[in-house]
Amino acid sequence: MNVEGERSFAAPRAIVWEVLNDPEAMAKTMPGVESFDVHDANRWTARVNVPLALGGLKLKVDMEKTDEHELESASMQLKGKGVGAFVNMQTRFNLSDGAAGGTVMSWKAEIRVAGQSVSMGQRVLQPIVNQQVEHVLGALDEQVQAVSRQRTDEG
Repeated sequence: MNVEGERSFAAPRAIVWEVLNDPEAMAKTMPGVESFDVHDANRWTARVNVPLALGGLKLKVDMEKTDEHELESASMQLKGKGVGAFVNMQTRFNLSDGAAGGTVMSWKAEIRVAGQSVSMGQRVLQPIVNQQVEHVLGALDEQVQAVSRQRTDEG
């Protein structure tokens, strides 16, 4: 399944980049995070309980930044394993200057899901993925605004 979109942020590109590269900030954007471990600047592991229609799906998710061009773009590979489920996701975002000093982020992700727990099919899975993407983007915007306010208060 492929998903993609665009999101505008009322913050400079440097702040959006900072949040996207801060493991603690990113952990706050992920639904159902139970623990988050940083191995180094490019590798993180999260234990999540992904909310689904009939309960949750517990996964251990290994994340690795695979490509990075500071203030412009980055790619990440995510591999999740749980009881009866496997999730692989390759994602990429690009940042550009937006209106009034803001930032536009275009993003895309290729998601592959396998296993008995997720045999519901793409028709059922697509709305769940869309809902989770909206949650992550909304939480990302909150993190960007928090850092932006902090920088304004410091300056």
